[in-house]
Amino acid sequence: MSRKVSFLITVGTAICGGSAIAAVAPITRATDEEIGVSLGTVFILNSIALLLFPPIGALLHITQPQFGLWAALGIHDTSSVVGAAAKCGTEALAIGTTVKLARALWILPIALFTAYKSKSKTNVQWPWFILLFCLAVVANTYISQFSSVYSVLSRAGRIGLTVTLYLVGASLTRATLKQVGTRPLMQGVLLWTIVSVSTLLAIKSGLIAI
Repeated sequence: MSRKVSFLITVGTAICGGSAIAAVAPITRATDEEIGVSLGTVFILNSIALLLFPPIGALLHITQPQFGLWAALGIHDTSSVVGAAAKCGTEALAIGTTVKLARALWILPIALFTAYKSKSKTNVQWPWFILLFCLAVVANTYISQFSSVYSVLSRAGRIGLTVTLYLVGASLTRATLKQVGTRPLMQGVLLWTIVSVSTLLAIKSGLIAI
């Protein structure tokens, strides 16, 4: 399997799915095909996570804070974390979103380290959606006179999330599965299983807690 594909899948699993892959791929000079295989692997696992995480959480009777933390650590993309956590409850959603965006901050140091190791002069892209999230938190906390506007924006955000999740699902076709291939998918499933199972056990045992 291509080392670049393997690296991109690893970065996507460790940090923030498609966003991390999109940030690192130009630095590694990955081809369109290598990027497509990596993104396809992550999107397939995102879709599976949306279906599996909520019933597993209910079966194990984990609390909303625990589920939000688990979703943030065990699911790749932010949109899928939000979708899974929202099914558990508002507390799970708040914790899952915040922890996931904190996890996504690793995009920048990983991108800088990759550029250093590969001696690439490609500009490192800052994940602007994290800054916008922080600005929204500050505005909602300290500028209360626009609360009516915030509720409208919050509803619009939920609608946008629904559309995003639909598009993720619609992008999965037989052609996508064929393009990804067996080996990249096996690597993605193996890494994802290690991360999701180990974090769940750590959360259940109290080693990781909010």
